[in-house]
Order: sequence, then structure tokens, then C-alpha cells
Amino acid sequence: MNVCTSQVAGEEYADFIFRSSGLGLEELSQTYGNNCISYVDGEYAIVHQLLKDSLPISVENHSYLSIPFLYGLLDTTSMERSGILSTFQQPALNSQGEQTIIGFIDTGIDYQNPMFRSPSGTTRILGIWDQTLPGGGFQMEGTHGIPFSFLYGQEYVQENINAALADPNPLSIVPSVDTVGHGTFLAGIAAGGPTPTQNFTGASPACYIGVVKLKPVKQYLRDYYLLPESADAYQSNDLMMAVAYLRLLALRHRMPLVLCIGLGTNQGGHNGYSPFSQVLNNLQQILGISAVCAGGNEVGFRHHYFGRVTQSSAFDEVELKVGDEERGFVMELWANLPEIYTVGFVSPTGEVIDRIPFRAGEDTTVRFSLENTTVTVSYVASIGGQNDFLALMRFSAPTSGIWRIRIYPTLSITGVYHLWLPLHGFLSDDTYFLNADPFTTITSPGNAAFPITVSAYNHLNNSLYIHSSRGYTRDGRVKPDLAAPGVDVFGPGLSSVPGEYPMTRMSGSSVSAAHVAGAVANLYSWGFVQGHYPQINNSSIKAFLTRGASRNPNFTYPNREWGYGTLNLYDSYVSLRD
Repeated sequence: MNVCTSQVAGEEYADFIFRSSGLGLEELSQTYGNNCISYVDGEYAIVHQLLKDSLPISVENHSYLSIPFLYGLLDTTSMERSGILSTFQQPALNSQGEQTIIGFIDTGIDYQNPMFRSPSGTTRILGIWDQTLPGGGFQMEGTHGIPFSFLYGQEYVQENINAALADPNPLSIVPSVDTVGHGTFLAGIAAGGPTPTQNFTGASPACYIGVVKLKPVKQYLRDYYLLPESADAYQSNDLMMAVAYLRLLALRHRMPLVLCIGLGTNQGGHNGYSPFSQVLNNLQQILGISAVCAGGNEVGFRHHYFGRVTQSSAFDEVELKVGDEERGFVMELWANLPEIYTVGFVSPTGEVIDRIPFRAGEDTTVRFSLENTTVTVSYVASIGGQNDFLALMRFSAPTSGIWRIRIYPTLSITGVYHLWLPLHGFLSDDTYFLNADPFTTITSPGNAAFPITVSAYNHLNNSLYIHSSRGYTRDGRVKPDLAAPGVDVFGPGLSSVPGEYPMTRMSGSSVSAAHVAGAVANLYSWGFVQGHYPQINNSSIKAFLTRGASRNPNFTYPNREWGYGTLNLYDSYVSLRD
């Protein structure tokens, strides 16, 4: 049996996601010959294995869902337009997130920024789990007093952060920093306190804050997914563990929790059944927890193709332009069982690869004789027990030019299938489908059932953000749920000079999600903490927000772009009265 060390965050370990199916730690250790296991919840666990014993990484050697997905970042008057400032001005509705926690799973936070402190000067941050810092991990008290282990990174609690703020050298006590700025910006929009000199306030300025700073993707996964070295990416297993940490942080302080998730991926079937999505869906059973997710910024990058082929057709041909010096990418074809499709290829030089036979659970690697390209095809049926078919195609060193992907109907009833390229930023802008479809581009976990999923619009002219992803999910559920300001929004930047805290602007659906996360915290504070609606939960909050959303009389709702309308917290309160 391998000995679990404190180095599971290092490159010598590979991470795999398993459904524990009720197995205890000892049984799971025996099953996988390993005692290096992190439990997420009662359903999922992360098994850390030595990389040298896990290679090669492939669908044939490891199941599709066990290999972590890669998630990327989805990048004032906006508060006024969202009906948030209007509630601050009404004594009966003046809830600003008191005694609630907004938890951010992102790039960290600039904890020294004054907007994250209370009026007395103490921090409102109750805990930071920095996954990037070396250390042997830590334990937290779980339900029924049972210890819950986190095997990597370091935790800093409110007492540590206050001590750091009082010290001339804060980073000597709490060395966690946000070097990207994305997490700090979202925290400012959702939970920043008022800064009168800059005419700014966050949506929930009196709430408490929990933070998980995600560690970057390991090199073995960067290589498996052929990711550019410059791309910021994060592993789904780390996001899953982040949810577990923030749940326990809320349990420790006995407060409602709102998860703010500004990351997404194009991996998975776009129907909300990936492991991370399922972890969020499982929160439905827990009172006092909500999740708000960005819908994505995929429209315009041409990464989705919608196809329809009949049994009488020989094949459907999809044209894919590949840019110069593309390292490679993983493309996924999804359909509903019992339909089965097989694929073939025509390279830019005209070399033809006939249809690759269906062999479930096996990898087939094709090497093109006229170029250096290799393509590995894996067919998988019944993903995670769901009624799904997947054809995964891994292109390594693809020749630039126009590729033709031939989709053969091995067993076709409706003839409907979808193709997705990786998330924007995970491949060059010159790689895209020539006949792309802008719909069904809501990223995971925004396509899961439980979260409140938010698209982005420009609150200054009421136009949809040009890149805002569009619904619905692949199985036809309404997503996004609503839209919120997400274009050129004013918020906190990163400080380059000690004591100076500049403001900046950012666009994207993650910014929209931060607005809604703050609104949800205010509703929890009003309903649960103040006692106006003690039974308030995620489902009722979603209903309140969609019922009170502002709607354009020229549109039909719900729709693929706006969901049920734009965030209007004041009218959501009015709808409760009515």
C-alpha cells in the first residue's frame, strides 16, 4: 500500500475522482490499494496515486469521469440597476448580508483591502484555504464532531488574518495573495464594503467571507489535455474539495452559505451530470446553502456544433478550422443513448481515415502518414449511469487548415448530436467550427440543476454581453436562470503599492454571478437571520429572483439568452409581499 505523504498537491501525484458508493475509508483504501484519499461528501472521493503508477493517462486506463476536468476563469450603477441599492434605502428591506457567508472558489483574495473589513477595522474573512501553499494540510470538525481531513495547502482563520492586518509585515503571518485578481474582483462585487471616496459598494457589504484559492492544474493533466502553457486552469477535484471546505466553514460559524463560482468548462455533456455538478446538486438536501454560477462566455468563439444525421445518410461532415501551431485539443461528441455514432477524418492535406469502429472502453490511435498529427478516439456509453453516449477525440499536433470530421450514424433515431471544443483560452482563437451554433453553450457547472446560473448583460444600454453563453442545457432545462450586469463593471483591482487599492473594470458572466451571489446573501439575511421567512432555501430564492426579474415586453420568457429576465432584487422583495 502506498504511504500518503503531505505532497499530494505536487507533480508526483495524480488525482482521480471516484464515486465512493458508501465505502468507508478502509474499504476504499483496500479497493484502490491506497490510503491517500480525500472525501468530498457521502458520494464522491478523490484518490491520490503516484503518477508513475498511473501513466499513461487515458480513457482506456482510467474512466472518463475519474480524470479531473479543467476549469477556466469566466471573466455603482450596476448595483443600482440590479435593484440592490434600492433595498438598502428601505428600512424594512435593508438587509446587507448580515450573519451570512459568501464563499469564493477562485484565485484568492487581497485580504488587506479595506473593503473586506468591518467598520471596526477587523476582517470579515472567516477563513482562507490556500491550496497553493506548501504544508501537510489540516483538519476541520465535520458533522457529529467527526474530523474531516484536507491533505494539502494551509488554512488561515479570522484570528490569523486580524493578526496579519495588525502587523507591519502582514504576509509574514498570512502569506496568501491573489496574483491574478479575478477572485478579489468578484469578492468586491459580491461582498465589498462601501468606499465613499470611490463611490463603490458591493452587493452584500455586511456579509462574512470564505475563500478558497485554487491551485493551478498539474502538468500531467496539462499534457493530457494538450493545454497551452499560458492558460490558467484548475482541476475539478480541487473545486469539489473547495465546496467541502466552505460547507464546514459555514457549519463552524452556523451561518447560511452562498457559493460564488466564476469558473467553467466545456467538458462533459452540458446536462449537469459531471462530478463537480453532482456535488453541487447534492447540496439540495442541505438547508441554508445556495450556489450561484457563471453561465460562461462562449458565444462568438465558435466552439459548439449542433448536428443532425439520419440513418439513411452515409455520414454528416463537420468542418473544423485549426489554427497555426496549435498544440492540440480534446473534442467531445455527445448524444443520447441508444444512439451510437462513430467518426472518421479527412485531414487538410486530403488524407482520409475511414470510420473508426465502435469498441466501448478502448482507445484507438490513428497516426497520419502525411503529417505529424495523431488522433486518439475513445467511445464511451452510459457515462456515470446516465443515458449518454460520448465519442472523445484527442488531437495531438494537428496540422493547420480545414479538417473534416465525418460523423457516421451507427445507430441513429433522432440523429441529434453535439460537438464541443475546449473552453475559450484553452486553445487558440484560430481554431473553431466553420458552421458553429451559439446555443447550448452554458458551461459546467452552470448547466447543473441546483445552482442559480447567470448570464451577462450591459446595464448601461440593456444589451446582452456579446460573448454571454446561451442555453438551454442539452436535455432542454432552462438555463440561464437570469441575467445580471457583466460588462465593463467597476470593482477592486490588485495593489502594486502597499496601502494603495486601485479600482479596475471587468466583463464576463463571472462578474454577473457575483452580483447575484450578493443578492442571495441579502435574501438569506432577511429571511433566515432576521426571521421574515425562516424556511427560505435555494429553491425559494431561485423562485423569488426569477419572479422579481425585470422583463422586456418585446421578449418571450424564459429564453436562451436572458433566462427569466434581469436581476432586480427590489422587485423580488415586492413579489414576496404580493
